[in-house]
Amino acid sequence: MANLIKTKRGLDIQINGKAKEVISQVVPSETYAVIPDDFHGITPKLVVKEGDEVKAGSPLFHDKNFDTMNFVAPVSGKILGVNRGERRKVLSITIQADAKNSYEKFNFKLSNKTTGDEVKEVLLKSGLWAFIKQRPYDVIANPQSSPKAIFISTFDSAPLAPNYEFVLSKQMDVFQTGVDALAKLTSGKVQLGVKAGSAFNSVKNAVITQYEGPHPVGNVGVQINHVDPVNKGEVVYTVNAQDVAIIGKFFSEGIVDLTRTVALTGPEVLEPQYYQIIVGCQLDKFYAGKVNANIPLRYIQGNVLSGKKSEGIFFLDPYTNQLSVIDEGSETHEMFGWAKPRFNKFSASHTLFTGIFESKLYKSMFGQKEYKYDARLMGGKRAIIMSGEYDKVLPMDILPEFLFKAMITGNIDKMEALGAYEIAPEDVALCEFVCTSKLPLQQIVRTALDNLKKELE
Repeated sequence: MANLIKTKRGLDIQINGKAKEVISQVVPSETYAVIPDDFHGITPKLVVKEGDEVKAGSPLFHDKNFDTMNFVAPVSGKILGVNRGERRKVLSITIQADAKNSYEKFNFKLSNKTTGDEVKEVLLKSGLWAFIKQRPYDVIANPQSSPKAIFISTFDSAPLAPNYEFVLSKQMDVFQTGVDALAKLTSGKVQLGVKAGSAFNSVKNAVITQYEGPHPVGNVGVQINHVDPVNKGEVVYTVNAQDVAIIGKFFSEGIVDLTRTVALTGPEVLEPQYYQIIVGCQLDKFYAGKVNANIPLRYIQGNVLSGKKSEGIFFLDPYTNQLSVIDEGSETHEMFGWAKPRFNKFSASHTLFTGIFESKLYKSMFGQKEYKYDARLMGGKRAIIMSGEYDKVLPMDILPEFLFKAMITGNIDKMEALGAYEIAPEDVALCEFVCTSKLPLQQIVRTALDNLKKELE
Protein backbone atom coordinates (compact mmCIF):
# COMPACT_ATOMS: atom_id res chain seq x y z
CA MET A 1 0.00 0.00 0.00
CA ALA A 2 1.30 3.46 -0.87
CA ASN A 3 2.49 5.74 1.90
CA LEU A 4 0.25 8.72 2.69
CA ILE A 5 1.70 12.12 3.59
CA LYS A 6 -0.63 14.87 4.80
CA THR A 7 0.39 18.51 4.97
CA LYS A 8 -1.49 21.28 6.74
CA ARG A 9 0.66 24.29 5.88
CA GLY A 10 -0.11 25.95 2.58
CA LEU A 11 -2.89 27.90 0.92
CA ASP A 12 -5.38 27.07 -1.82
CA ILE A 13 -6.16 30.22 -3.81
CA GLN A 14 -9.58 30.08 -5.44
CA ILE A 15 -9.79 31.90 -8.77
CA ASN A 16 -12.64 31.70 -11.26
CA GLY A 17 -11.81 30.49 -14.75
CA LYS A 18 -10.97 26.81 -14.26
CA ALA A 19 -10.61 24.85 -17.51
CA LYS A 20 -13.46 22.52 -18.45
CA GLU A 21 -12.32 18.99 -19.20
CA VAL A 22 -12.69 19.39 -22.94
CA ILE A 23 -9.73 19.17 -25.34
CA SER A 24 -9.95 21.27 -28.50
CA GLN A 25 -7.70 21.42 -31.51
CA VAL A 26 -6.33 24.74 -32.77
CA VAL A 27 -5.31 25.96 -36.19
CA PRO A 28 -1.56 25.25 -36.37
CA SER A 29 0.68 28.29 -36.07
CA GLU A 30 2.48 29.41 -39.22
CA THR A 31 5.56 30.47 -37.28
CA TYR A 32 7.29 28.73 -34.38
CA ALA A 33 10.21 29.87 -32.28
CA VAL A 34 12.77 28.23 -30.03
CA ILE A 35 14.14 30.65 -27.41
CA PRO A 36 17.40 29.60 -25.72
CA ASP A 37 16.61 31.67 -22.59
CA ASP A 38 13.68 29.31 -21.93
CA PHE A 39 16.31 26.68 -21.09
CA HIS A 40 17.76 28.30 -18.00
CA GLY A 41 21.50 28.09 -17.50
CA ILE A 42 22.65 26.90 -20.94
CA THR A 43 24.85 28.69 -23.47
CA PRO A 44 23.66 27.93 -27.02
CA LYS A 45 25.95 27.06 -29.93
CA LEU A 46 24.05 27.09 -33.21
CA VAL A 47 24.16 24.24 -35.72
CA VAL A 48 21.68 25.78 -38.22
CA LYS A 49 21.50 28.99 -40.24
CA GLU A 50 18.81 30.99 -41.98
CA GLY A 51 17.28 29.08 -44.91
CA ASP A 52 18.07 25.59 -43.61
CA GLU A 53 15.35 22.92 -43.78
CA VAL A 54 14.67 21.03 -40.57
CA LYS A 55 12.43 18.24 -39.33
CA ALA A 56 10.72 17.93 -35.97
CA GLY A 57 13.52 16.61 -33.76
CA SER A 58 16.37 18.07 -35.83
CA PRO A 59 19.02 19.85 -33.70
CA LEU A 60 19.02 23.66 -33.75
CA PHE A 61 21.76 24.25 -31.19
CA HIS A 62 23.57 22.51 -28.36
CA ASP A 63 24.97 23.60 -25.03
CA LYS A 64 28.55 24.88 -25.22
CA ASN A 65 29.36 23.06 -21.99
CA PHE A 66 27.90 19.73 -23.20
CA ASP A 67 28.10 19.46 -26.98
CA THR A 68 26.08 16.22 -26.90
CA MET A 69 23.06 18.03 -25.37
CA ASN A 70 20.90 19.01 -28.33
CA PHE A 71 17.94 21.39 -28.43
CA VAL A 72 15.67 20.52 -31.34
CA ALA A 73 13.04 21.91 -33.68
CA PRO A 74 9.44 21.33 -32.52
CA VAL A 75 8.15 21.25 -36.12
CA SER A 76 9.45 20.67 -39.62
CA GLY A 77 9.98 23.64 -41.91
CA LYS A 78 12.43 26.34 -42.94
CA ILE A 79 14.59 28.44 -40.63
CA LEU A 80 13.21 31.96 -41.07
CA GLY A 81 15.85 33.68 -39.03
CA VAL A 82 18.30 33.62 -36.15
CA ASN A 83 17.55 36.70 -34.08
CA ARG A 84 20.40 38.13 -32.03
CA GLY A 85 20.73 40.81 -29.37
CA GLU A 86 23.64 42.53 -27.68
CA ARG A 87 27.01 40.83 -28.04
CA ARG A 88 25.41 38.59 -30.66
CA LYS A 89 23.43 36.74 -28.03
CA VAL A 90 20.94 34.34 -29.67
CA LEU A 91 17.46 35.57 -28.73
CA SER A 92 15.37 33.18 -30.82
CA ILE A 93 15.34 30.85 -33.81
CA THR A 94 12.15 31.17 -35.88
CA ILE A 95 10.79 28.43 -38.14
CA GLN A 96 8.30 28.68 -41.02
CA ALA A 97 6.29 25.50 -40.42
CA ASP A 98 5.40 22.99 -43.13
CA ALA A 99 1.73 22.27 -43.79
CA LYS A 100 2.32 18.75 -42.45
CA ASN A 101 4.91 17.78 -39.87
CA SER A 102 7.70 15.40 -40.81
CA TYR A 103 9.79 13.86 -38.06
CA GLU A 104 13.40 12.91 -37.55
CA LYS A 105 13.48 9.14 -37.01
CA PHE A 106 15.32 7.62 -34.06
CA ASN A 107 15.77 3.86 -34.28
CA PHE A 108 16.07 2.99 -30.61
CA LYS A 109 14.14 0.30 -28.78
CA LEU A 110 13.85 0.18 -25.01
CA SER A 111 14.38 -3.28 -23.51
CA ASN A 112 15.35 -4.93 -20.25
CA LYS A 113 18.97 -5.00 -21.48
CA THR A 114 19.08 -1.27 -22.24
CA THR A 115 21.58 0.53 -20.01
CA GLY A 116 21.25 3.92 -18.39
CA ASP A 117 24.11 5.28 -20.51
CA GLU A 118 22.26 4.27 -23.69
CA VAL A 119 19.07 5.97 -22.52
CA LYS A 120 21.01 9.10 -21.58
CA GLU A 121 22.79 9.20 -24.95
CA VAL A 122 19.59 9.04 -26.99
CA LEU A 123 17.78 11.56 -24.76
CA LEU A 124 20.65 14.01 -25.22
CA LYS A 125 20.66 13.47 -28.98
CA SER A 126 16.88 13.85 -29.34
CA GLY A 127 16.67 17.04 -27.27
CA LEU A 128 14.46 15.45 -24.63
CA TRP A 129 17.15 15.68 -21.95
CA ALA A 130 16.12 19.34 -21.65
CA PHE A 131 12.94 18.18 -19.87
CA ILE A 132 14.92 16.50 -17.08
CA LYS A 133 15.80 18.98 -14.34
CA GLN A 134 17.82 18.56 -11.18
CA ARG A 135 17.92 19.68 -7.60
CA PRO A 136 20.05 21.44 -6.44
CA TYR A 137 19.79 24.64 -8.52
CA ASP A 138 16.56 23.78 -10.45
CA VAL A 139 18.31 23.67 -13.84
CA ILE A 140 18.56 21.17 -16.70
CA ALA A 141 20.21 18.07 -15.24
CA ASN A 142 23.97 17.72 -15.57
CA PRO A 143 24.48 14.61 -17.77
CA GLN A 144 27.59 13.74 -15.79
CA SER A 145 25.72 13.57 -12.47
CA SER A 146 24.40 10.42 -10.81
CA PRO A 147 20.97 11.05 -9.27
CA LYS A 148 20.06 9.25 -6.08
CA ALA A 149 16.38 9.34 -7.15
CA ILE A 150 14.03 10.72 -9.79
CA PHE A 151 10.89 12.54 -8.65
CA ILE A 152 7.69 12.91 -10.66
CA SER A 153 4.61 14.70 -9.35
CA THR A 154 1.46 13.52 -11.15
CA PHE A 155 -0.71 16.38 -9.89
CA ASP A 156 -0.48 20.15 -9.68
CA SER A 157 -2.04 22.00 -6.75
CA ALA A 158 -1.47 25.54 -8.08
CA PRO A 159 -4.43 27.85 -8.85
CA LEU A 160 -6.46 26.62 -11.87
CA ALA A 161 -3.76 24.00 -12.56
CA PRO A 162 -4.36 21.35 -15.26
CA ASN A 163 -5.65 17.95 -14.23
CA TYR A 164 -2.92 15.55 -15.37
CA GLU A 165 -5.15 12.54 -14.79
CA PHE A 166 -7.53 13.93 -17.43
CA VAL A 167 -4.74 15.17 -19.73
CA LEU A 168 -2.93 11.82 -19.72
CA SER A 169 -5.95 9.53 -19.48
CA LYS A 170 -5.31 8.15 -22.98
CA GLN A 171 -1.54 8.14 -22.65
CA MET A 172 -0.98 5.90 -19.64
CA ASP A 173 0.86 3.32 -21.76
CA VAL A 174 3.47 5.83 -22.96
CA PHE A 175 3.63 7.33 -19.45
CA GLN A 176 4.59 3.89 -18.16
CA THR A 177 7.21 3.58 -20.90
CA GLY A 178 8.60 6.97 -19.86
CA VAL A 179 8.85 5.84 -16.23
CA ASP A 180 10.62 2.63 -17.32
CA ALA A 181 13.14 4.66 -19.35
CA LEU A 182 13.81 7.15 -16.56
CA ALA A 183 14.29 4.36 -14.03
CA LYS A 184 17.41 3.32 -15.93
CA LEU A 185 19.06 6.69 -15.23
CA THR A 186 19.33 6.18 -11.47
CA SER A 187 20.67 3.55 -9.12
CA GLY A 188 17.89 4.61 -6.77
CA LYS A 189 14.14 4.72 -7.26
CA VAL A 190 11.62 6.66 -9.32
CA GLN A 191 9.48 8.44 -6.72
CA LEU A 192 5.92 9.07 -7.94
CA GLY A 193 3.76 11.59 -6.08
CA VAL A 194 0.02 10.94 -6.53
CA LYS A 195 -3.37 11.78 -5.11
CA ALA A 196 -5.44 9.08 -3.40
CA GLY A 197 -7.64 7.25 -5.90
CA SER A 198 -5.67 8.51 -8.90
CA ALA A 199 -5.12 6.34 -11.98
CA PHE A 200 -1.39 6.90 -11.46
CA ASN A 201 -1.55 4.59 -8.42
CA SER A 202 -1.30 1.67 -10.87
CA VAL A 203 2.03 2.79 -12.39
CA LYS A 204 4.75 0.15 -12.03
CA ASN A 205 8.51 0.40 -11.56
CA ALA A 206 8.13 3.33 -9.16
CA VAL A 207 7.70 4.00 -5.45
CA ILE A 208 4.27 5.58 -5.06
CA THR A 209 3.54 8.10 -2.32
CA GLN A 210 0.11 9.67 -1.85
CA TYR A 211 -0.27 13.28 -0.77
CA GLU A 212 -3.07 15.33 0.78
CA GLY A 213 -3.08 19.00 1.66
CA PRO A 214 -3.25 22.54 0.28
CA HIS A 215 -0.93 24.04 -2.33
CA PRO A 216 2.07 23.65 -2.69
CA VAL A 217 1.69 19.95 -1.86
CA GLY A 218 1.78 19.19 -5.60
CA ASN A 219 5.21 20.82 -6.03
CA VAL A 220 7.95 18.28 -6.53
CA GLY A 221 10.19 20.27 -4.18
CA VAL A 222 7.78 19.70 -1.29
CA GLN A 223 7.64 16.00 -2.11
CA ILE A 224 11.43 15.74 -2.21
CA ASN A 225 11.63 17.44 1.18
CA HIS A 226 9.23 14.93 2.73
CA VAL A 227 10.55 11.75 1.10
CA ASP A 228 14.27 12.12 0.37
CA PRO A 229 15.80 15.55 1.15
CA VAL A 230 18.81 16.71 -0.86
CA ASN A 231 22.05 17.08 1.11
CA LYS A 232 25.32 18.59 0.01
CA GLY A 233 26.91 16.52 -2.77
CA GLU A 234 23.63 14.77 -3.68
CA VAL A 235 21.52 15.17 -6.82
CA VAL A 236 17.93 14.24 -7.65
CA TYR A 237 16.24 14.55 -11.03
CA THR A 238 12.73 15.91 -11.52
CA VAL A 239 10.43 15.46 -14.53
CA ASN A 240 6.97 16.91 -15.18
CA ALA A 241 4.20 14.36 -15.77
CA GLN A 242 3.47 15.48 -19.35
CA ASP A 243 7.18 15.36 -20.16
CA VAL A 244 7.32 11.77 -18.92
CA ALA A 245 4.64 10.92 -21.51
CA ILE A 246 6.57 12.78 -24.25
CA ILE A 247 9.69 10.76 -23.36
CA GLY A 248 7.61 7.57 -23.34
CA LYS A 249 6.17 8.33 -26.77
CA PHE A 250 9.69 8.89 -28.07
CA PHE A 251 10.78 5.42 -26.94
CA SER A 252 7.56 3.86 -28.26
CA GLU A 253 7.43 5.53 -31.71
CA GLY A 254 10.95 6.83 -32.29
CA ILE A 255 9.89 10.47 -32.91
CA VAL A 256 10.11 13.72 -30.97
CA ASP A 257 6.50 14.90 -30.71
CA LEU A 258 6.40 18.10 -28.64
CA THR A 259 2.61 18.42 -28.67
CA ARG A 260 1.30 19.41 -25.24
CA THR A 261 -2.19 19.59 -23.80
CA VAL A 262 -2.34 23.06 -22.27
CA ALA A 263 -5.06 24.42 -19.96
CA LEU A 264 -6.25 27.92 -20.93
CA THR A 265 -7.50 29.40 -17.64
CA GLY A 266 -8.35 32.59 -15.81
CA PRO A 267 -11.19 35.07 -15.20
CA GLU A 268 -10.68 36.84 -18.54
CA VAL A 269 -10.87 33.68 -20.69
CA LEU A 270 -14.21 33.39 -22.48
CA GLU A 271 -14.31 29.57 -22.49
CA PRO A 272 -11.63 28.06 -20.26
CA GLN A 273 -10.68 24.61 -21.57
CA TYR A 274 -7.78 22.49 -22.79
CA TYR A 275 -6.01 22.81 -26.12
CA GLN A 276 -3.46 20.65 -27.90
CA ILE A 277 -0.59 22.90 -28.93
CA ILE A 278 2.93 22.29 -30.19
CA VAL A 279 5.78 23.84 -28.20
CA GLY A 280 6.99 27.10 -29.74
CA CYS A 281 3.72 28.13 -31.39
CA GLN A 282 2.87 31.84 -31.63
CA LEU A 283 0.59 32.51 -28.68
CA ASP A 284 -0.50 36.09 -29.32
CA LYS A 285 -2.42 34.80 -32.36
CA PHE A 286 -3.70 31.78 -30.43
CA TYR A 287 -5.41 34.08 -27.88
CA ALA A 288 -7.43 35.93 -30.54
CA GLY A 289 -11.17 35.46 -29.89
CA LYS A 290 -10.58 33.46 -26.70
CA VAL A 291 -10.17 36.27 -24.16
CA ASN A 292 -11.88 39.47 -23.04
CA ALA A 293 -10.40 42.12 -25.33
CA ASN A 294 -12.10 45.11 -23.65
CA ILE A 295 -9.54 45.65 -20.89
CA PRO A 296 -5.72 45.48 -20.58
CA LEU A 297 -4.76 41.88 -19.88
CA ARG A 298 -1.87 40.09 -18.19
CA TYR A 299 -0.86 37.00 -20.20
CA ILE A 300 0.95 34.41 -18.10
CA GLN A 301 2.66 31.21 -19.17
CA GLY A 302 2.04 29.02 -16.14
CA ASN A 303 -0.07 29.70 -13.07
CA VAL A 304 -0.71 33.11 -11.56
CA LEU A 305 1.75 32.52 -8.71
CA SER A 306 4.89 31.31 -10.48
CA GLY A 307 4.17 31.79 -14.19
CA LYS A 308 6.04 34.01 -16.66
CA LYS A 309 4.56 37.25 -17.97
CA SER A 310 4.34 37.44 -21.79
CA GLU A 311 4.24 40.59 -23.90
CA GLY A 312 4.29 41.55 -27.59
CA ILE A 313 4.89 38.63 -29.96
CA PHE A 314 5.45 35.58 -27.78
CA PHE A 315 5.70 31.83 -28.17
CA LEU A 316 4.82 28.77 -26.07
CA ASP A 317 7.52 28.01 -23.53
CA PRO A 318 8.70 24.35 -23.71
CA TYR A 319 7.80 23.78 -20.04
CA THR A 320 4.34 25.37 -20.07
CA ASN A 321 1.28 23.24 -19.27
CA GLN A 322 -1.05 26.09 -18.31
CA LEU A 323 -1.86 29.54 -19.69
CA SER A 324 -3.47 32.12 -17.38
CA VAL A 325 -5.14 35.39 -18.35
CA ILE A 326 -6.13 37.97 -15.75
CA ASP A 327 -7.00 41.68 -15.64
CA GLU A 328 -3.87 43.85 -15.67
CA GLY A 329 -5.66 46.16 -13.18
CA SER A 330 -4.26 49.33 -14.74
CA GLU A 331 -7.77 50.70 -15.29
CA THR A 332 -9.06 49.79 -11.84
CA HIS A 333 -9.23 52.77 -9.46
CA GLU A 334 -10.77 52.52 -5.99
CA MET A 335 -11.33 55.55 -3.80
CA PHE A 336 -10.29 54.71 -0.23
CA GLY A 337 -9.76 51.14 -1.37
CA TRP A 338 -7.46 50.46 1.55
CA ALA A 339 -10.11 51.52 4.06
CA LYS A 340 -13.27 50.07 2.52
CA PRO A 341 -14.92 46.94 3.91
CA ARG A 342 -14.28 44.15 1.43
CA PHE A 343 -16.61 41.34 0.45
CA ASN A 344 -15.03 40.35 -2.85
CA LYS A 345 -11.29 40.42 -2.18
CA PHE A 346 -9.34 37.51 -0.72
CA SER A 347 -7.18 38.00 2.35
CA ALA A 348 -4.69 35.33 3.43
CA SER A 349 -4.70 36.76 6.96
CA HIS A 350 -8.52 36.99 7.08
CA THR A 351 -8.31 40.68 7.97
CA LEU A 352 -11.06 41.53 5.47
CA PHE A 353 -14.70 40.55 5.72
CA THR A 354 -14.04 37.81 3.19
CA GLY A 355 -12.54 35.78 6.04
CA ILE A 356 -16.05 34.54 6.74
CA PHE A 357 -16.14 32.91 3.30
CA GLU A 358 -13.09 30.83 4.27
CA SER A 359 -14.69 29.38 7.38
CA LYS A 360 -15.54 25.69 7.50
CA LEU A 361 -19.21 26.50 8.23
CA TYR A 362 -19.58 28.71 5.14
CA LYS A 363 -17.81 26.19 2.91
CA SER A 364 -19.99 23.34 4.18
CA MET A 365 -23.16 25.32 3.48
CA PHE A 366 -22.35 27.22 0.28
CA GLY A 367 -19.14 25.70 -1.09
CA GLN A 368 -15.85 27.38 -1.85
CA LYS A 369 -16.07 31.04 -2.90
CA GLU A 370 -14.02 32.01 -5.95
CA TYR A 371 -12.46 35.42 -6.47
CA LYS A 372 -11.62 37.51 -9.52
CA TYR A 373 -8.01 38.61 -9.19
CA ASP A 374 -6.02 41.19 -11.14
CA ALA A 375 -2.28 41.83 -11.44
CA ARG A 376 -1.97 44.84 -9.10
CA LEU A 377 0.72 44.59 -6.42
CA MET A 378 -1.40 46.55 -3.91
CA GLY A 379 1.51 47.97 -1.97
CA GLY A 380 5.19 48.85 -2.13
CA LYS A 381 8.41 47.12 -1.11
CA ARG A 382 9.61 47.58 2.46
CA ALA A 383 12.02 45.99 4.91
CA ILE A 384 11.59 42.25 5.50
CA ILE A 385 9.32 41.59 8.44
CA MET A 386 10.05 38.57 10.67
CA SER A 387 6.43 37.59 11.27
CA GLY A 388 6.36 33.84 10.60
CA GLU A 389 3.96 34.35 7.68
CA TYR A 390 6.16 32.35 5.29
CA ASP A 391 6.16 29.29 7.56
CA LYS A 392 2.36 29.08 7.38
CA VAL A 393 2.37 28.47 3.62
CA LEU A 394 5.62 26.51 3.09
CA PRO A 395 5.32 22.85 4.20
CA MET A 396 9.06 22.17 4.06
CA ASP A 397 11.52 21.48 6.85
CA ILE A 398 13.44 24.73 6.37
CA LEU A 399 13.46 28.20 7.94
CA PRO A 400 12.36 30.38 5.01
CA GLU A 401 12.90 33.83 6.57
CA PHE A 402 16.49 33.02 7.51
CA LEU A 403 17.12 31.33 4.15
CA PHE A 404 15.87 34.37 2.24
CA LYS A 405 18.11 36.66 4.31
CA ALA A 406 21.10 34.45 3.56
CA MET A 407 20.22 34.53 -0.15
CA ILE A 408 19.84 38.32 -0.20
CA THR A 409 23.24 38.76 1.46
CA GLY A 410 24.91 36.03 -0.61
CA ASN A 411 26.01 33.99 2.42
CA ILE A 412 26.78 30.62 0.81
CA ASP A 413 27.55 28.77 4.07
CA LYS A 414 24.20 29.74 5.56
CA MET A 415 22.36 28.98 2.31
CA GLU A 416 23.79 25.46 2.35
CA ALA A 417 22.89 24.97 6.02
CA LEU A 418 19.35 26.32 5.63
CA GLY A 419 18.17 24.13 2.73
CA ALA A 420 19.03 25.93 -0.50
CA TYR A 421 19.87 22.65 -2.25
CA GLU A 422 16.28 21.43 -2.45
CA ILE A 423 14.34 24.63 -3.01
CA ALA A 424 13.25 26.21 -6.31
CA PRO A 425 11.54 29.53 -7.13
CA GLU A 426 8.11 27.90 -7.55
CA ASP A 427 8.30 26.55 -3.99
CA VAL A 428 8.34 30.08 -2.55
CA ALA A 429 5.61 31.51 -4.80
CA LEU A 430 3.06 31.37 -1.99
CA CYS A 431 5.53 33.06 0.37
CA GLU A 432 5.74 35.87 -2.18
CA PHE A 433 1.93 36.03 -2.41
CA VAL A 434 1.46 36.50 1.35
CA CYS A 435 4.61 38.60 1.84
CA THR A 436 3.81 41.78 3.80
CA SER A 437 7.07 43.30 2.54
CA LYS A 438 6.20 42.72 -1.14
CA LEU A 439 9.62 41.14 -1.76
CA PRO A 440 10.30 39.43 -5.12
CA LEU A 441 11.15 36.16 -3.37
CA GLN A 442 11.14 33.99 -6.51
CA GLN A 443 13.63 36.31 -8.18
CA ILE A 444 15.76 36.31 -5.01
CA VAL A 445 15.82 32.50 -4.95
CA ARG A 446 16.59 32.23 -8.68
CA THR A 447 19.51 34.68 -8.43
CA ALA A 448 20.87 32.98 -5.31
CA LEU A 449 20.73 29.50 -6.88
CA ASP A 450 22.54 30.75 -9.99
CA ASN A 451 25.26 32.32 -7.85
CA LEU A 452 25.50 29.17 -5.73
CA LYS A 453 25.95 27.02 -8.82
CA LYS A 454 28.56 29.40 -10.23
CA GLU A 455 30.58 29.36 -6.99
CA LEU A 456 30.40 25.63 -6.26
CA GLU A 457 30.73 24.06 -9.72
